[in-house]
Amino acid sequence: MATYLTRRTWNPAGEMLALSEAMDQLMRNAFVSPARWLEGGFNFDAPAVDIMETPEGFTIKAALPGWKPEDVDITVENGLLTLKGEWKQEEENKDEKNKWLRREIRYNSFERTISLPTEVEADKARAEFENGVLTLTIPKAEVVKPKQIKIAVK
Repeated sequence: MATYLTRRTWNPAGEMLALSEAMDQLMRNAFVSPARWLEGGFNFDAPAVDIMETPEGFTIKAALPGWKPEDVDITVENGLLTLKGEWKQEEENKDEKNKWLRREIRYNSFERTISLPTEVEADKARAEFENGVLTLTIPKAEVVKPKQIKIAVK
């Protein structure tokens, strides 16, 4: 059986068009149809979080640049940690001499709920806010903490 190799000529315009179409499709899927992302739990208005589990409990960091601690509510109930925030727009200046040339700062609200894998002691949780990062430390309940049992030697 004979194998024939054919030589295709490289078409840079065709390659660029294919790349452009692929990028357009990526953008349409990512930003025009955010419902696809929301199904997986991604919310554009909710803060990004880092969650670390230790033997003692959980450390959760949430990125909240520009937010004030009094504008954020934290609740822990039935194994769910909920972060809520509302950032209200400043009052309009009624002075007719002043006018906005551009307003791009988003004033919004968010709610993010995170399921914790074990029981925690919510009444012993601590929250700190520094440089736009909220850090929560939530200890595990005593019933789920690992216990070491010493064996007595006779």
